[in-house]
Amino acid sequence: MTVFYLGSHMPHWLATVEVPLFVSHRRLAKRRTLPRARTDWALDSGGFTELSMYGGWSTEPADYAKAIRRYRDEIGRLAWAAPMDWMCEPFMLGKTGLTVDEHQRRTVDNYLLLRDMAPDLPIVPVLQGWSLDDYRRCADRYAARGVDLVAEPTVGIGSVCRRQATTEIGAVVQALAADGLRLHGFGVKTSGLRAYSEHLASADSMAWSYSGRHKPGCGPSHKSESNCRRYALAWREKALC
Repeated sequence: MTVFYLGSHMPHWLATVEVPLFVSHRRLAKRRTLPRARTDWALDSGGFTELSMYGGWSTEPADYAKAIRRYRDEIGRLAWAAPMDWMCEPFMLGKTGLTVDEHQRRTVDNYLLLRDMAPDLPIVPVLQGWSLDDYRRCADRYAARGVDLVAEPTVGIGSVCRRQATTEIGAVVQALAADGLRLHGFGVKTSGLRAYSEHLASADSMAWSYSGRHKPGCGPSHKSESNCRRYALAWREKALC
């Protein structure tokens, strides 16, 4: 793994933290002023929350593209942005009432729409699926639309964060990496890092915050470590050892 993005739900960290960060559009969208980044960072589209809450996307692609451009210009140092993809966990399919195939179609369609709408923005393709065959069918969809995933600097692999204790997702990541894809793992926890990080070009995680919920705060300003920058950075260092 070449780059590890520390997930943060506090956008002001962009101005104070010097390790790569992963920040959600949902956390940035309503801010009148934006921090100026002192680190490279990547943008999460917030799709997991959108689909969980609404069973679909409430954000319009044009509005999302406009927001990405604002972040690139005002925050700076934006490495890449995720598209408005559709996760394929079974419970997410239950939320939307759609199939894996339809989620894949919508994921690919949105990537192409955003790319055509804003070719100057670093929006990356994302593979969605559940089984290895699913992910490869999604890759075939991109190829049929003229997208050479092997030539892309980053290809996201979605729907992995809730099943990292299984050997199945490790085998999926290994196989796709062997196909020549430079993969980014979304929401990779420490078990996933140990199991298959060698097959990833990059990954992100906010597992530190979930872990910190159960630890008393290190100072009077917070009751737990779930929002603590010092705890997050220490977690990151330990996770990468």
